[in-house]
Amino acid sequence: MKTLFVILAAAALTGCGVEAVGSAATAAAIKKQELEQGQKTMQQSQQKIDAAVQQMQNSAASAD
Repeated sequence: MKTLFVILAAAALTGCGVEAVGSAATAAAIKKQELEQGQKTMQQSQQKIDAAVQQMQNSAASAD
C-alpha cells in the first residue's frame, strides 16, 4: 500500500513538473518573439532617423 502511494505521489509530482516546463517554454517563446519585434521596431526607427538626417543634409546643401 505504501509503495502504491509513493508511486502515485511521484506520478502526480512528475505531471506538475511537465506542466511547469511547458509553461516556461511557452513564456520563453513569447519573450523571444517580443525581443525580435522590438529589434525590428528599433531597426525601422533607425532607418527613419537616417532618412530624416539625410533629408536635412540635402536641404542644407541646397540652401548653400
